[in-house]
Amino acid sequence: MKKLLLSMTALSLLFATSCDVKQTKETELPDVDVSVEEGQLPEFDVEWADIDVGTRTKTVEVPKVVVVMEEVEVEVPYVDVDMPDEFGDKEERTIMVEAEIDGTEHELEIKKVYASKNNLIVVSELEKGETTLGDKKLRISDQITLNAPDLNVKHYIVGERPNRVFNNAYKYFKNEDDMKAKLEGYTEIYSD
Repeated sequence: MKKLLLSMTALSLLFATSCDVKQTKETELPDVDVSVEEGQLPEFDVEWADIDVGTRTKTVEVPKVVVVMEEVEVEVPYVDVDMPDEFGDKEERTIMVEAEIDGTEHELEIKKVYASKNNLIVVSELEKGETTLGDKKLRISDQITLNAPDLNVKHYIVGERPNRVFNNAYKYFKNEDDMKAKLEGYTEIYSD
């Protein structure tokens, strides 16, 4: 049917383009007096398939990842900050930085912490290793414990940003010199 319609259209175009048409009279429409009465739209009774939606139990293969968490004692850097009384009571909290990596192994380490008024800048370093991860994607992290009033925290990471959406949470710099302008007015309070 589609081929027939295309053929008819092509023949009509061929016919219309192969002749010369000249108008010999102007168009004049007839005068029409119309009275309109209310109409009625048709109604239809449609019988359709009876559909049941539910679940069935099937055996399928799915990947299974097992993560075992265990507690171990490790040395975690501890920073105790004494601020003027106007900043409120001190509270111990963990400052953590994370990166999601793939392709090759990386190391992430908090190197420095800078402070100005009620703001902290945590500077970490992300170094690419040599061990290949294959198709694995991992999250790596580092942390310090901070005993200070509630402060605003920004994270800067020195290193190449891995191409994972998760890593958009932090600002990445190629080297420490690129972030010097951002650290003006800040005092270094921690260094690894």
